[in-house]
Amino acid sequence: MTLRIATFNAENLFRRPRVFGLEDQAERREILEDFSALVSVLDHETYTAEDKDAIVGILEKYDVHNSQSRTRPFVVNETRGGAKLFKVKQGGAIEIVAKGRPNWVGWAEMVRDDLNWEAVQNTGRLIAEIDADILLTVEVEDRLTLDRFNEQVLNDQMGAKRYPFNMLIDGNDSRGIDVGLFSRRPIDCIRSHIFDTASGRTVFSRDCPEFEVELPDGKPLWILGNHFKSKGFGKAADSANKRKMQAKQVRKIYEAALERSARVVVAGDLNDTPDSDPIELLLSAGLQDAMSHSSYTGAPGTYGTGQSLRQKIDYLMLSPDLFDRVQAVDVERRGIWAPHTFKSFETVTSKATQASDHGALFADLEM
Repeated sequence: MTLRIATFNAENLFRRPRVFGLEDQAERREILEDFSALVSVLDHETYTAEDKDAIVGILEKYDVHNSQSRTRPFVVNETRGGAKLFKVKQGGAIEIVAKGRPNWVGWAEMVRDDLNWEAVQNTGRLIAEIDADILLTVEVEDRLTLDRFNEQVLNDQMGAKRYPFNMLIDGNDSRGIDVGLFSRRPIDCIRSHIFDTASGRTVFSRDCPEFEVELPDGKPLWILGNHFKSKGFGKAADSANKRKMQAKQVRKIYEAALERSARVVVAGDLNDTPDSDPIELLLSAGLQDAMSHSSYTGAPGTYGTGQSLRQKIDYLMLSPDLFDRVQAVDVERRGIWAPHTFKSFETVTSKATQASDHGALFADLEM
């Protein structure tokens, strides 16, 4: 029996935060950093005068307090009839009325826009093309979205086989981007790690869900799905330390999974390169990178044009038992718009219509 295992950062299936659609990387980074700063300050038990000035500054900068705004990248949701964070005074000035986090009810969240329909179809086209038996999906909205995409895009639009099993547990990311699984084999068990901590800090930006998948021979396969901290915003040193902390925890989870089964996969968008500390931490535990297999002869990267190891951030890492079963490894890149580097699907005509700026990495194993 040949089993195809894949990982793909889909960059959402139907809707994604508006900020991710911005072409200007510097503008996108600034908005994400300001959103992160706002969320952090809003969690303070008591709001100092400095805190209140910071909150007002961010709200005003992005017109967040204006419910009629069509451009604001995020909003502050306040429950009806509940205690409020702020009020808008006559003349338009914002006043923070809450004394701290316990004194108001609500949260900040990204404004979402519908994805270009051609991009949605191309995401379905790519997933149908690789036709994986087990597909780890990175940056997807929620489990019901997985289900709707499965039925309405993969099956109805692409005419592809639907996945009988799909699963996702909401993670820690306030932007609502999560890690899920499509599977043609039953999912017998799920373990979440959203509550894992180290030195008093939450480890995973999203989660490291463990999916136990039932194989025909009765032996379980464990998939550890990941989306490590991005390099996209925040201080570089802080982000690097976060990814290293995440890798240490994944290593512990992997070693515990090995005690249950010799068949373990660590997969996903790890947001770091092969020479980085987080990746070396995982590989030194005995995991092997599928792209290091002799059958793989393509470009070294998985992101963008993929022509450099600096663009390798997506991984299928296999336990020794599984790596010995590998027959072929490849990256499906035709969902990416890179006209000067390789040929995309004919329906991918621009960045706006591309499935994702990540390729889908897959490996065929003889089980």
